[in-house]
Amino acid sequence: MGSRLETNVAYIAGFLDGDGSLMLQIKRRSDNGRPRFMATICFYQDTRHDKSLLWIKDILDIGYISKRNDGMTELRINGFKQIERILKILLPHIRFKEVQASTLLKAVTLLQKEKLAANDYKKLVDYMLTIQNENYQAKKKRTKNELLKVLGLTP
Repeated sequence: MGSRLETNVAYIAGFLDGDGSLMLQIKRRSDNGRPRFMATICFYQDTRHDKSLLWIKDILDIGYISKRNDGMTELRINGFKQIERILKILLPHIRFKEVQASTLLKAVTLLQKEKLAANDYKKLVDYMLTIQNENYQAKKKRTKNELLKVLGLTP
């Protein structure tokens, strides 16, 4: 049998597969209005049962917990290095969100480069669309052309 830590990691990966999401977004900076990328791993749970999120936060030693107004609690993990570290730990155990997880790992690895070229931004848009197309969509998402325009990559 595997170690206790390996069992915990496998459980957390399963939790992410069922009640989590992997996101890569473009946000506008509040100070200068320029776009920036944001990567997030998020775990969701009914607030009445949020102890599991506290346990995951403790095991991974990262993230912040917030209670939403709709009775749900979230554990969010942000930051390119942090996302990379967590995905490398969880990816061998992820089954249903493997495409999103491996794509997000590629994206955060690329985003840690010193300087990004125009081609890198185009790759990031493709990564965003891959993740978006694999995720459940409650509302219409931006198209490739819209994302390229936000980044100033259209003629």
